[in-house]
Amino acid sequence: MNLVTGSTTALITPFKNGKLDEQKYADLIQRQINHGINAVCPVGTTGESATLTYDEDRICMEIAVAVCKGTSTKVLAGAGSNSTAEAIEAARTAQACGVDAIFSVAPYYNKPSQEGLYQHYKAIAESVPEIPFMLYNVPGRTVVDISADTVIRLYDDVKNIYGIKEATGSIERTIELLSRRPELKVFSGDDAIDYAILACGGAGITSVTSNLLPDLKSALVAKALSGDLAGSKALNDELFPINKALFLESNPVMIKAAMYIAGLIDTLEYRLPLVMPSNENMKRLESVMKNYTIKGI
Repeated sequence: MNLVTGSTTALITPFKNGKLDEQKYADLIQRQINHGINAVCPVGTTGESATLTYDEDRICMEIAVAVCKGTSTKVLAGAGSNSTAEAIEAARTAQACGVDAIFSVAPYYNKPSQEGLYQHYKAIAESVPEIPFMLYNVPGRTVVDISADTVIRLYDDVKNIYGIKEATGSIERTIELLSRRPELKVFSGDDAIDYAILACGGAGITSVTSNLLPDLKSALVAKALSGDLAGSKALNDELFPINKALFLESNPVMIKAAMYIAGLIDTLEYRLPLVMPSNENMKRLESVMKNYTIKGI
């Protein structure tokens, strides 16, 4: 299998008058390609997947595949649900769209046991055995943690499960996983600790900040993976203030605001229950953004 690793961007989904802005979405993906990102991730948390329709999911994936075709940038698509049957359908839709790999968020709200998580992921991955498959662990949103033991069990038992997006915020978890299975591809799911995870043997990142600064994020990852840890750390340190500012409110509220301030999207629209950031946080974001050069298309 041709595995997706390196720098990946959790794409925002631009709206215009309440509808998906397809042309702007394509433009944003092209900008990621132009600035060296290894893969784009449509319909994840940052893409407001919880409030997209199934048709919008499909259209986003189709646009990503079309724009990335013939380039070195891959498509790592979101295909998750708290219903295993719906997640299987989403994974099959992603496969039909021609994505390069899939990541699937842990089932939220249900609060399954570790055995339930194992059976959930096994069923989804085995429904699309030809596609590389990543777990996505973000207990702050899902209220369930995919334990290290369960990750290892899935990695050992299901041949197309090759990695995990780790958004627990725990460096210890990354160290444990890689000490037990060095070939497992661990991605950082927290922008502030990208360097730390890469330095511990991580294989990539899935970034919110790279929507805004793909050039710096792609360079951070490239330096780490080539052995230039000092250079990677310097970029991680430089990005720390904007990483923090982009999480002043629930993601993707602040990154969409930043993209609007930078002129990268034409309208600042969210799907309820997400709303505009407070005036105070908007001012704080604008102040931080002045310290960065934000490149256009």
